[in-house]
Amino acid sequence: ISDLVAMNALYRPGPMEMIGDFIERKHGRQRVTYLHPKLEPILKETYGVIVYQEQVIRIASEVAGLTLAQADLLRRAMGKKDEELMARMKKEFIEGSIKQGLSETLGGEIFELIKKFASYGFNKSHSVAYSIVAYQTAYLKAHYPAEFLAACMSADIGNTDNVVKLIEEAKKLGIMVFPPDVNESFVEFVVVPNGIRFGMNAIKNVGANAVRSIISTREQIGKFKNLFDFCRRVDLRIVNKKTIESLVVAGACDSLGGHRGQLFQTVERAIQFGQQSHGHKSKGQDSLFEAGVKSTQIEQFPAMNDVPPWGEQEKLAKEKSVLGFYISGHPLLKYSREIKAFATVAIGNSANVKAGSLVRVCGILSNIKKKVDKKGNMMAFGAIEDFSGKAECIFFGSIYKEHQDHIREDAIVMLTGKADDGGETIKVIVNEVHPIERVRQQFTKRVLLTLDADSCTEEKVQQLKAVTARYKGKCTCFFQIYDNKGSKPVQLVSKRVAVEPSDEFFTALEGLLSPENIMLLN
Repeated sequence: ISDLVAMNALYRPGPMEMIGDFIERKHGRQRVTYLHPKLEPILKETYGVIVYQEQVIRIASEVAGLTLAQADLLRRAMGKKDEELMARMKKEFIEGSIKQGLSETLGGEIFELIKKFASYGFNKSHSVAYSIVAYQTAYLKAHYPAEFLAACMSADIGNTDNVVKLIEEAKKLGIMVFPPDVNESFVEFVVVPNGIRFGMNAIKNVGANAVRSIISTREQIGKFKNLFDFCRRVDLRIVNKKTIESLVVAGACDSLGGHRGQLFQTVERAIQFGQQSHGHKSKGQDSLFEAGVKSTQIEQFPAMNDVPPWGEQEKLAKEKSVLGFYISGHPLLKYSREIKAFATVAIGNSANVKAGSLVRVCGILSNIKKKVDKKGNMMAFGAIEDFSGKAECIFFGSIYKEHQDHIREDAIVMLTGKADDGGETIKVIVNEVHPIERVRQQFTKRVLLTLDADSCTEEKVQQLKAVTARYKGKCTCFFQIYDNKGSKPVQLVSKRVAVEPSDEFFTALEGLLSPENIMLLN
């Protein structure tokens, strides 16, 4: 805990310059010295480095004999760089040091030492509190990652950007986040076998009261069989049409049979069925569908509307409209090979990107707003979203004019531009806009194929040779060979084989190699 407390206090502007000395002294590679023996018990835990405000107070009190009130006044004066007050306190400090048996020179040296660090000192009690919480959360994430992430998602249930980051973190840890389901979900995110189940309270237009009503009905009578069964059993005064439509669009009714297009178009009829069922029950009557049905017989329900299914893009767009992000799939998945190869930044992991550096980001454009600049030229602002997060992007006049056909809502593009400080994420000042479907052809210079020497048969080699011969092009083909004995992989370049990075070529390759063993390179 002491190490964590020191890290918390040192990793801030100012004290950071002492981190090197702190580490060297901790490991015994640099000698720890003290201006006076009285400083040792105060500074021993931090290897002679003044890190905490409490140390400043103790030095002023125990070395210079100041009262605790005077010592705290000195701390505040140094922190605020109040030169007039510090000059007065310096005199009192040196006079007090002399009374404690120190020389005037040594008293002045100790004052200058604490003056150097006091303005950067951190409150130790705060650092201890933060560090204990950090230790506890790190322990929970290490030993109970699903429970920890589910709790974080529930805590941030109204913050879409944070939930996206947490879902991405779960994926990195191999934890599945399952879509919402009226037969499985609860109000908040919960841990289930093999992953985390999405909380229904995170769905737009679905309030906590409606979710509790659904859960209560499910727990009393059992899982819902279909949309008609759902509507006849839930309280339709709480779970209204807008709520049910949002549940359908979010994918929470996928377990009720049919596809989302059918479910959505059938909501009205299902509600009418439910209302009739409730009306009959209030009069002590069974509905035509329930009359005379014994427990051994199969209940009969109306058929769903016969309508075509939504396309993948439409389904995901509607899903995002009520969740704020994609959960059952992602429009970018189709282009994951290009994104992995050519994007230089994952938007959600851009903390180390320097302002002014050139970046390439791939994602979906949204919130596009146009305006006329001071020169009378049209420009645009918007956002670009990848798997990990969202960033602001700016298209100035000449860039907008050149690429305006591709700067539109839901366009999937690769942007090249200059990174600017956007606060918690980056802002991209765009120089180029490339439609994602053209990126592979424009940027691929090489293709890298990774082979396992232990399982690569002569037959597979011949098949690979045939595939590369069938799809000739201009991209150089590299082969990386590794074995399971821990030897360093060998990389070979073919002077005779050049390929065309087409969809057909990669489809043929994936019949021989796993997708992660096929890489694009620029």
